[in-house]
Amino acid sequence: MKYIYIVAGGPERLIPDLAAAVHPEVSWVGVDRGVVYLADRGMKMEEAIGDFDSISEREREDLQTRHNELKIYPSEKDKTDTELALDWAISRNPERIRIYGATGGRLDHFFANIYLLMKEFECSIPIELEDRFNFIRLLPPGNHEVESSGIFPYVSFVPAASDVEGLTLKGFKYPLENRHIPFGSTLCISNELIHHTGTVSFNSGILMMVRSRDETNIK
Repeated sequence: MKYIYIVAGGPERLIPDLAAAVHPEVSWVGVDRGVVYLADRGMKMEEAIGDFDSISEREREDLQTRHNELKIYPSEKDKTDTELALDWAISRNPERIRIYGATGGRLDHFFANIYLLMKEFECSIPIELEDRFNFIRLLPPGNHEVESSGIFPYVSFVPAASDVEGLTLKGFKYPLENRHIPFGSTLCISNELIHHTGTVSFNSGILMMVRSRDETNIK
């Protein structure tokens, strides 16, 4: 498996066009109601994971009939359905993991899914979270190149776990040079690239990169 894309059970209106991400080298994993989202689109799943407490009994019976790979977990457990799916994906050692359907709805679920991105630093596999309006990735210390995007014009950087030291932004509308960014700072919200590529570098901490677009601009 080169890429594994996970579809969780968040609000369907926030899930982008999944058909655009279909590729022979992509394996799909459904999580709870995300299994229904994929099944309704006729997309083949490598795995279907969850306690399925967010779907009706009829939907569950239909899924069990159509998908032998359905893995049903108890509602009372030590990990969320999305974390179980992410652990399964990591065990397959793909080149990249992307999670859809993990934003919106309950804030506790959203924050938990953000923190799941920390697993990248344990497994060294890029883990991304995407919805119709945002793309989120955690960056470790070092140098990173950021390419311009017609989909997500705004780029924000937020300290994810502690202060960030020595942040330098080049090729951005609002550049920085060797700046200390305290945890909780909003200094680096809503920046923009002014060239095709920009660079982000810092010495310590973990930086959350959020690429976004406004909902009002979506037709």
